[in-house]
Amino acid sequence: MHTILLCGGSGQRLWPLSGSIRSKMFLQLLPAPGGGTESMIGRVCRQLSQAGLDKSLLLVAHQEQVALTQRYTGSNYPVIGEPCKRGTFTAAAFGALHLLATGKAQPEDIICIAPADMYADDDFFRQFHRFEALLPDSGAELLLLGTRPSYPSEQYGYIVPAQEDDGGYAPVLSFAEKPDKVKALELMQEKALWNCGVFTSRLSFLLEHLERLGLPVEFAALTALYPELPVRSFDKEVAERNTKAVVVRHEGEWSDLGSWDTLTARLPSQVIGVGGLWGECGDSHLINELEVPLHVIGVSGIVAIAGPEGILIADKKDANTIKDILAENSVTEPRYGETGWGSYTVLDRESDGSRIVLTAMLTLLPGHSIPEMTCDHCAKSWMIVSGHGEVWLDRCAAEAAAGGSYTIARGQRHAVRAFSAMKLIEVRTVEGGDDGRVYGC
Repeated sequence: MHTILLCGGSGQRLWPLSGSIRSKMFLQLLPAPGGGTESMIGRVCRQLSQAGLDKSLLLVAHQEQVALTQRYTGSNYPVIGEPCKRGTFTAAAFGALHLLATGKAQPEDIICIAPADMYADDDFFRQFHRFEALLPDSGAELLLLGTRPSYPSEQYGYIVPAQEDDGGYAPVLSFAEKPDKVKALELMQEKALWNCGVFTSRLSFLLEHLERLGLPVEFAALTALYPELPVRSFDKEVAERNTKAVVVRHEGEWSDLGSWDTLTARLPSQVIGVGGLWGECGDSHLINELEVPLHVIGVSGIVAIAGPEGILIADKKDANTIKDILAENSVTEPRYGETGWGSYTVLDRESDGSRIVLTAMLTLLPGHSIPEMTCDHCAKSWMIVSGHGEVWLDRCAAEAAAGGSYTIARGQRHAVRAFSAMKLIEVRTVEGGDDGRVYGC
């Protein structure tokens, strides 16, 4: 069995810490074994490895986040990049066709598709070993994994099963996508399960769906067509239309960490970052990525989240509204992003219509480099704030240490490598119509 881990969710409900540049799965907030913290994707990959599923694991991310995904998973697993985000069905097909094209899988092989942004106990992933036998034994075309609801959630999809048989699975009767609270209570009375977003089928089953949609079943052809494709959900495109599906029940812990309410319930501390909670602040959480202090006094049941993209203060039960607010308001160029080599924060952006002057703080991880590039449309200045490494100008290396400055002319080849953790300020002057993004000249 091959496991395809989908890593494309942006997580707008976790704004301002997650968005299009830094997805929620990269937030280094969850408690890690032995102390410290880990990201969602790091936790899931660790658990898949502990379950012995790492040898057949393939990660599908957006092409701009391939290096970042490798960084957060220790480069221990193969990662391929989608040209565009086109939904879970398209991402699953992209991964399956890659396995087929590279000879790593055949049409009759079993494929398990799972999301990277979930929080589950170790037994959840051990269940995956059962799928390879249960799929043929059940006679089903599609096998799903569900878990018993602990409350009437309006944020999860539900699977309504028939009575479970002795084989440890049950036929699927119907699906319900994010019902209101009244309907969710009714579904719980019907012994419905939360849909965990884990789907198992033969690879040939996905090929049949692609053909039915008039889509190519060759990896290169699908890749070339990607920008023209609509967004397609695996739930709506496949699961909800299938009449030969079964579900396996997971009795342990599972949640989708897609909101501040569910994420803060897993955090090791109520306060992360500079600031504090004072007075009666029961069930409140504060996360501050800024260097200025944030203090909350005498307010219970809220989240106070601060980062380079903005500040969110919200009652936990209403915090999901931020997704609607972001959709209704024009989104400016992101002020913070993470890459394979580190991160950047936009400090200032000035424009007179024909020229953009952008100032940013770049943070490089030890042993990492901003790869060599040529910018024909902009000039740059670098000031080393801390750390040491080397700067390459026209392929000539120069030692770089705190206080050093470098001027890069338009069209000049340049790169920087960090020997220790480095911070440098970049001032970029962009001429013409370029959008002045920090990363990706």
